[in-house]
Amino acid sequence: MLDRSQERRLRLIVCMSVMATMKLPFARIRLLQETGRQSLQRGFNLIELMVGIAIMALVLYFMIPSMAAWMQSSQIRSATESLQGALQLARAEAVRRNTAVEVVLTSVAGGGDGTDWLIRCVTSSPTCPGNGQAETSIQQRVGAEGAPNATVTVNPAMTALAYSGSGRLTPVPAANITINVGHRRASSCLADGGDYRCLRLVVAPGGQVRMCDPAVAAPNPRAC
Repeated sequence: MLDRSQERRLRLIVCMSVMATMKLPFARIRLLQETGRQSLQRGFNLIELMVGIAIMALVLYFMIPSMAAWMQSSQIRSATESLQGALQLARAEAVRRNTAVEVVLTSVAGGGDGTDWLIRCVTSSPTCPGNGQAETSIQQRVGAEGAPNATVTVNPAMTALAYSGSGRLTPVPAANITINVGHRRASSCLADGGDYRCLRLVVAPGGQVRMCDPAVAAPNPRAC
């Protein structure tokens, strides 16, 4: 048996051993912090900096052409989706109002090839926007808003497509109407050996509108 003085001494030794053991991880943490601080202060030398700049230049050299093609293809898609939405809206408005509503390709009507359009009633009235009314259109869009380089051609050539109250094209065409959306640079479409993905809208006599890709071959559902 230990007397009280020996028991106190033994407890003191045990406490000091525990405290020394607890201090060890904190000492290691401080050492790691000091080492990390020194490595952060080290920075880059001239050779490492030049190698990094060279790698970035190579990446940009290979990426810029593909990025430019992607941006122009995005303009074409934006213009195509805008025209598709205009045709679908005109058809819905014709059925809702039970009167003829048309999509006018304003740039084509003015002798251009831009993707501008407006939707209006063929026979305007106080309740149907069109020529001679305070509101001359139901909706309109300028092609320069997001697609300045996109162009449109219609086959057969026409400047407006009209829908009757039943949702069919009027006058009813003998075959599908195609609207080709391309780029201002000649021979730039993939189908012509270019870099840009041009698109096409196919409007059926019944009024349905489908988007397709002339560069895709059948039986792909995106093919024209």
